[in-house]
Amino acid sequence: MDRRSLIKRAGIAGVLAAGVAPAVHAQPAVRWRLASSFPKSLDTIFGSAEKMSQTVKALSSGKFEVSVHPAGELMPAFGVVDALEKDTIDMALTAAYYFTGKDPIFALSCAIPFGLTARQNNAWKEQGNGRKFLNEFFAKYNFKTASGGNTTTQMGGWYRKEIKTADDLKGLKMRLGGGIFGEAMAKLGVVAQNMPAGDVYQALEKGTLDAVEFVGPHDDEKLGFNKVAPYYYYPGWWEGGADLEFFINLKKYNELSAENKAILDAATKVAAADMTAKYDAVNPLALKRLVGAKTQLKLFPKSVMDAGFKASMEVFAAHEAKSAEFKKIHQDMRAFQRDQILWNRFSEFPYNQYVNSVKI
Repeated sequence: MDRRSLIKRAGIAGVLAAGVAPAVHAQPAVRWRLASSFPKSLDTIFGSAEKMSQTVKALSSGKFEVSVHPAGELMPAFGVVDALEKDTIDMALTAAYYFTGKDPIFALSCAIPFGLTARQNNAWKEQGNGRKFLNEFFAKYNFKTASGGNTTTQMGGWYRKEIKTADDLKGLKMRLGGGIFGEAMAKLGVVAQNMPAGDVYQALEKGTLDAVEFVGPHDDEKLGFNKVAPYYYYPGWWEGGADLEFFINLKKYNELSAENKAILDAATKVAAADMTAKYDAVNPLALKRLVGAKTQLKLFPKSVMDAGFKASMEVFAAHEAKSAEFKKIHQDMRAFQRDQILWNRFSEFPYNQYVNSVKI
């Protein structure tokens, strides 16, 4: 009896029991390297890469492995896109808006001021045009994307002084995530600084920075920002739901077998869901600890939010005027967002309003 007939009659379980492995498991081992833009200390973000790696190894029975390297080990935190272009690495875990110096479109793949929430971002990318349009753009840099998890709506950062009006932002030296948000804040007089997370504490402690925004309570507590800046503002209107992403080398991805492509695609989805759920679980606990340690929690005044909105819309209009591709992707995102806002008006918003008003 030939191999094909045996597999057909016995089924996969019978074949394995008989010690006849399907040919697909005879493929050569694959060893990849992933460079992260984040340090190991950020267990939630860095942990997404580790979760992906563990899942790839488990699903492939060890035939496909991805080694995970923190920022600075293989290259600087912001060197990953250049490395992908040069085929130096196979994957990265990063925030796309770190690279808006190459093109402002990068920001649209992570977070922009007054942009999408975590769920809206996922829906736009996976069920709308988001992933398609962005991957068409990223192909020129030799990579495709997959979500690595969403931070959900972020906090507004740590400040040495109170922010009572938009004028209090003038001259403020502030670490910002990057890109379009930095341009909007510059319009408000902020001196934007884009630096890796691991360098921020010392800069804030020494007074090189007056303020810093990073993610939210869990990560901010780990980085110790509350020890050097007493005021913690919310909400982070520039990151309604920042999507961290796996940047996957297109050349290397296309060389994978169909099975390994499926394994990698599945593993990134597992990691993304894990990161987002983890943030929702750990942030409220960290926030309670920070407040217990005398952090002064402050809501941004509406006048500051209004000034930020006006400045942001001016920045978007300027980029649309310069780039037809930016305009296409940005306008598609906003059209999707408008429908999401409409639905939210009759679903989660009134529900959350009521739940917030009663004792659970």
